[in-house]
Amino acid sequence: MSVLVLILAVSAACCLGFGFVLQQNAASHAPLSDFLSPRLLLDLIRVPRWLGGIGLMVCGMVLGAIALGKGEVSLVEPLLATNLLFALALSRHQTKQSLGRQGWTGLALLAGGVSAFIVAGQPEGGDAVSNPLRHWLIIGIMVGLALLLTTYAKRSRLSAGPVLLALAAGLLYGVQDALTRVSGQRFSAGGFSELLTGWQPYGVLVLGVTGLVLVQSAFETAPLRMSLPALTAAQPLAGIVCGVGFLGDQLRTDAGALAWQAAGLAAVVVGIVLLGLHPAMPAGTVAAERSRDLQPH
Repeated sequence: MSVLVLILAVSAACCLGFGFVLQQNAASHAPLSDFLSPRLLLDLIRVPRWLGGIGLMVCGMVLGAIALGKGEVSLVEPLLATNLLFALALSRHQTKQSLGRQGWTGLALLAGGVSAFIVAGQPEGGDAVSNPLRHWLIIGIMVGLALLLTTYAKRSRLSAGPVLLALAAGLLYGVQDALTRVSGQRFSAGGFSELLTGWQPYGVLVLGVTGLVLVQSAFETAPLRMSLPALTAAQPLAGIVCGVGFLGDQLRTDAGALAWQAAGLAAVVVGIVLLGLHPAMPAGTVAAERSRDLQPH
């Protein structure tokens, strides 16, 4: 694994994690009437803390795009999942909550799972699949699942809705990462003329804006511990599917390697859930008000 790719991906994860916390701090004060509406972004754009969070997220996306240009999606995506560690670090600083057994266990599982997957899988680049049908099939499945999750989220707005929205956003961001890599390859091959004549950069933009609305709606209606684990778990899984499915990423396929890869991904998901549910994660105004409403008067 390239040291440069490692540094870029972990730096991107740091920016993303800090940015998510600042965004949720601001979005939790937004009116619920803006749920799943572009008006939510118009309201939040006037909040300095949210703009700071978006700025950090953009920096993270740029660093992630550079990492994707120099390394395989199947390598970069698990590293980006460590953004939850940085989100927890900032949240812990805000809440003064100790890590405890749950925090340390989640940290060990996430870090160990990422390491196990990369060491066992040894992701390498290969020839991208030229058949456009396979591209559209995989992308269509991911986008279709995101649409289905969003539809159900509208019906269960303040219960399971935030988790479903975060899952949908994670799927879209995973596809966005794959298209970002393709866009970078087109730019390297022919500059801006080659880049702008393809549909991929426009797909990156549409997926990014759509995912942003979904994420902010999830942040608006629930504490960070409900939404961020789902977002963080779905994105690398979707990215790996796209990387192996049509970008030509190659992983070791012998029985032992596959077993360790599966165990590594399982550890990543469990670690993400443990960290995301940690008491240090901020509850947000909406969640706090809902908790008070449930208390006997």
